[in-house]
Amino acid sequence: MSFFGGGSRSAPPATPATQTSFVREAPGIEERKIELMDVARQVAQQPINLPDYQVAGLGALEQQGMTAAGTTGVGAPTVQQGINQVTQGVNQVAGASAPIGASQISQYLNPYQSYVTNEIARQAGIMGNQLSAQAVNAGAFGGGREGVQQAELQNRALEAMGRAQQQGFNTALGAAQRQQQVGLSAGQIGLQAGQQLGQLGLGQQQMAQSDLNTLFSAGGVQRQLAQQALDAQRQSTLQQQYEPYQRAEFLANLYAAGPKSSSQVTMGTQPSTSPLAQAVGTGIGAFTAFQGVNPNQA
Repeated sequence: MSFFGGGSRSAPPATPATQTSFVREAPGIEERKIELMDVARQVAQQPINLPDYQVAGLGALEQQGMTAAGTTGVGAPTVQQGINQVTQGVNQVAGASAPIGASQISQYLNPYQSYVTNEIARQAGIMGNQLSAQAVNAGAFGGGREGVQQAELQNRALEAMGRAQQQGFNTALGAAQRQQQVGLSAGQIGLQAGQQLGQLGLGQQQMAQSDLNTLFSAGGVQRQLAQQALDAQRQSTLQQQYEPYQRAEFLANLYAAGPKSSSQVTMGTQPSTSPLAQAVGTGIGAFTAFQGVNPNQA
C-alpha cells in the first residue's frame, strides 16, 4: 500500500468478540474416571464361559417306580384264580342241582347186597328142605299142609329179600342226596371264594398303583431338590463370573454420585485495532498533515 500518493484506503474491520469455555472434572476425579474406563475395557475383553443348563435326572424312588411300572397285571394271577374258582363252583352247583338218577344212586349201592339176598335164599331153601323132611316122616309129603307151609316160607323169603333191597336202595339214595347237598354247598363256597379272590386281585392291583403313585410323588420331590441344587450352582457360577462387572458398575455409580468439582478455563478475544491498521492509520494521518503543509504537492 502506498502511503504517499493519491487516494486513501479504509482500515480493515475489527475482529468480532468470541469466547470459548472448557468445563472439565477436577484433575484427580477425571484421572480416576479414565482409569475406570480402562479397567472396564479390560474386563469386557475377558470372555465369559457361561455355564450350561443342567437338568436333574429321575430320582432313586422314581427309578424304582419306573421299574415297578414295567411289571403290569400284579393282581391278574389272583383274579384268574378267582375266575377258575367261580367256574368250578358254577359247575358244581349245576351238577348238584340236577335230579338224582340211577347212575348217582348205583354208585352208593352196597356191593355186598347180592350176598344178603343169596343168604336169604339159602336159608329159605334149608327151611324148605326141613319142611319136606318133616312131611315125609309124618307121611304127609306132597299133601296140602306141606304145600301151604312151603308157600308161606317162600313168601317170607321174598319179603326178606325185598326189605333188604329196599334198605340198600334207601341207604344209597340217602348217600346220593347227601353228596348232592355237599356238592351244592361246595359249589356255593367255590362261588364265594372265587368272588373273594377276584376282589383280592383288584385290591392287589390298586395297592400296586397306590405304591407307584407314592414312589413317583416322593421321587419327584427328590428330583425337584436336585434341580434346585443345580440351578443354585449355576447361579453361583454366574455371580462369580459377573462379579468384576458389578465392581466396575459400583465404581461408576460412585464416581457419578461423587464430588463434581470442576475447573473452568475461559479464552476470549476483545475488539481491538490491529498493528497493521494502526500503522496504516498513522501513515494516512501523516500524509494528510504533509499535504496541509505543502499545498503544491499533488
